[in-house]
Amino acid sequence: MTEPSNTTQPGQRSERKARSSATITLELQPEGRISTIERPKTVRQLLDRLDLLEETALVIRNGTLLTPDLAIMPGDSIIVRQVTSRG
Repeated sequence: MTEPSNTTQPGQRSERKARSSATITLELQPEGRISTIERPKTVRQLLDRLDLLEETALVIRNGTLLTPDLAIMPGDSIIVRQVTSRG
C-alpha cells in the first residue's frame, strides 16, 4: 500500500501553505504593540481571542470602524484601540 503524498501539482498551493498565509497585522493601542497573528474570521472572533468585550474596544481597518459581525480578510491591517469611560 502506498502512503499519501504531501506534494501538490504545479500551480496548486498546499493546504498548509494556504492556512499559514491567512494572517493579519494587528496593532494594539494605546500600547502600540504590533504583531502578526492567524486571521480570525470576524471582528467578534478577534475580540474574543484578545479577551476584550465589544463595548471596550474600537476595531479599525483603513480608517473605518468595524462592527463585530464584519469579516476580516487575509492580509488586513487592523487596529484595536481599547477605550474606557471615566465619568
